Amino acid sequence: MASTLIERVIGAVRLDAATYEEVEADPTAMTQAMLVVVVASLAAGIGAGAAGASSGGMLGGAIGAVIGWFVWSATVYFVGTRLLPGPDTQADLGQLLRTTGFSAAPGAFGILGIVPGLGGLISLVAGIWQLAAMVVAVRQALDYETTGRAVLVCVVGFLAYLLVFFLILTILGVEPGATGGITGTPGTVTP
Repeated sequence: MASTLIERVIGAVRLDAATYEEVEADPTAMTQAMLVVVVASLAAGIGAGAAGASSGGMLGGAIGAVIGWFVWSATVYFVGTRLLPGPDTQADLGQLLRTTGFSAAPGAFGILGIVPGLGGLISLVAGIWQLAAMVVAVRQALDYETTGRAVLVCVVGFLAYLLVFFLILTILGVEPGATGGITGTPGTVTP
């Protein structure tokens, strides 16, 4: 039985491997995954808005988050299936996009950045939480037996994501310092 979007988001936030397996196996969950990325990005943008981020920056951040999510997932797919596959690795790009999209869910907590004095701490915690969720998502989607392999693949993907994020900001004419930066993972580009 397929879970609802809310149940999946809760499972993703809890780092529940079974939730990531369910999303991986459900090709119809792509829209849900993209929605999670956009909502997490907008929530982080609202949280950063308390620090003066503009609505235009939020839109650019959401667009950057979706593109960054795709780039990170594509990089993880290539690295994880071609360069560092495990003995049981069998995946397609759609599976990675779905699972990594849901790994952005903890980024929604970025909205709590509106609490004076806590924005930076909340962004840090949400970013670390998202990285942990990304590792679980990659481990499950690529059928890795160890978490270490998933961490390595995520690090390589993250470096590609950062490059694309800053290229997008440059193309959009947004100064990186004016956006509030990023909180650490796709889905939480803080505009």
